[in-house]
Amino acid sequence: MCKPTTQRQQQANPRMPARGVCLSSLATSKAHGEVSPYFDGWKEYDANPYHPTDNPSGIIQMGLAENQLSFDLLESWLLAHPKASICAEEGVSRFKEIALYQDYHGLPACRKAIAKFMEEVGGRKAMFEKDRIVLTAGATAAHEVLTFCLADPGEAFLVPTPYYPGFDRDLRWRTGVELIPVHCSSDNDFQITIPALEAAYQNARDRNIQVKGLLITNPSNPLGTTMDATALRKLLAFVSGKNIHLVCDEIYSGSVFSSPKFTSIAEILATDKTYQSERVHIIYSLSKDLGLPGFRVGVIYSYNDTVVTAARRMSSFSLVSPQTQHLLASMLSDMEFVRKYLAENSKRLQKRHEMFVSGLRLAGINCLNSNGALFCWVDLRHLLESHDQEGEIILWKIVLKEIGLNVSPGSSCHCSEFGWFRFCFANMTDQIVKESLDRIQLFMKSRRSNQLYDEGGAYQKKPLNADEASEEFNFTGRYSAIEVDNGSLRSMNVHSSGCLRLEEATRSEVPQQELKDGVY
Repeated sequence: MCKPTTQRQQQANPRMPARGVCLSSLATSKAHGEVSPYFDGWKEYDANPYHPTDNPSGIIQMGLAENQLSFDLLESWLLAHPKASICAEEGVSRFKEIALYQDYHGLPACRKAIAKFMEEVGGRKAMFEKDRIVLTAGATAAHEVLTFCLADPGEAFLVPTPYYPGFDRDLRWRTGVELIPVHCSSDNDFQITIPALEAAYQNARDRNIQVKGLLITNPSNPLGTTMDATALRKLLAFVSGKNIHLVCDEIYSGSVFSSPKFTSIAEILATDKTYQSERVHIIYSLSKDLGLPGFRVGVIYSYNDTVVTAARRMSSFSLVSPQTQHLLASMLSDMEFVRKYLAENSKRLQKRHEMFVSGLRLAGINCLNSNGALFCWVDLRHLLESHDQEGEIILWKIVLKEIGLNVSPGSSCHCSEFGWFRFCFANMTDQIVKESLDRIQLFMKSRRSNQLYDEGGAYQKKPLNADEASEEFNFTGRYSAIEVDNGSLRSMNVHSSGCLRLEEATRSEVPQQELKDGVY
């Protein structure tokens, strides 16, 4: 609590400095949701980012769900359509028109183009009305605006776990709304079950918290899996029975790369009129599917007229630049380009996913089977020294500071099973993916060579005897190395940053007199 200097204190002692001016409870609140390994890992990366030549021992960013695989397609379109930009010579004639005040609800041409794009992403199985689209500065703003519309402070949303760590900030901080986890299990690949929903709902009631809605991500973040029509109908039946809202985050819907295909909640509502569409709301964005997070384009699509009206009023605080809208209206109206882009982007995502997953398998690491989004849900439970949150955070710090990869631990996603991690794979080049896999594979090889771990790299608390130790070099100085078949040392160079860089060194290059007792 802020206690500024009082007037009486200042009169008694004019030289007494005034203590800090009081701030709002929101400004000083600890409920912003950014005290999390998810955000801490980003800070570590920012302080020591990997670069193949300038900083080869730096941290590789695998905590960022960003799609950089299809930028060439976007760039080619822009070069072929210079009139789409008011900053280009060919498009400058519309500069004044776009630079002046625009409709706060969004340019009609842009909303129409986004509606058609969403239809294309959904396989043209449902139609979207442009007048139900509310534009916001990214999906983060869309989520917050919608939360303000649906719930009051102290009320809650049910959210199946694991869920995107940013929801703790985006939905809770300024709205005062609570998030009630719906605990899902790896026993059924983390699918949402009605008993789990009922348990979470009852938990809220036992705490005298009113539940106002259920929030799902489809495709899932962080699982990378999709929900089929049967599962979606069960959720619609659940929210109808509880008289609550259903919010469907579909921001990865155009990033599904293998079977089963994506099914939008809009498709269910279009084919089955028995459900009350007024309680259903969709969040979309162009950050993931189109790879444009810097453009900050989010979408609220609601079937509820009152929500659309309220959201439009609130969107005045998070507008999308008219210049951005003008460009996107032109690009997304080119349906030939849109269809080619979505098809090619899907192929590239599938290829990258297969590359990354196969590399993990070579290292003895498995993932949850997934068919969409920009990441893998990686199972590292066998590497935990203790199967609790402390053990998971210890392993996360090893991955971050020793292997040099920023990934998201499952506990930051509120996963009830420790040892799962989200690895993003679409925000880097093939070369950086290979570097990441090299680091992982070397780490796993070193674990297997260390008798404290079994052949799968699992910790077994077994000390090395003298004979076993003689098979491994454990340098306590600059190097920690293991011997490979050809007599060379594949070493991990530990720099001051605590990160690793792979090097090759022949035995002759290491001073033999310094190898006594395995110390260099």
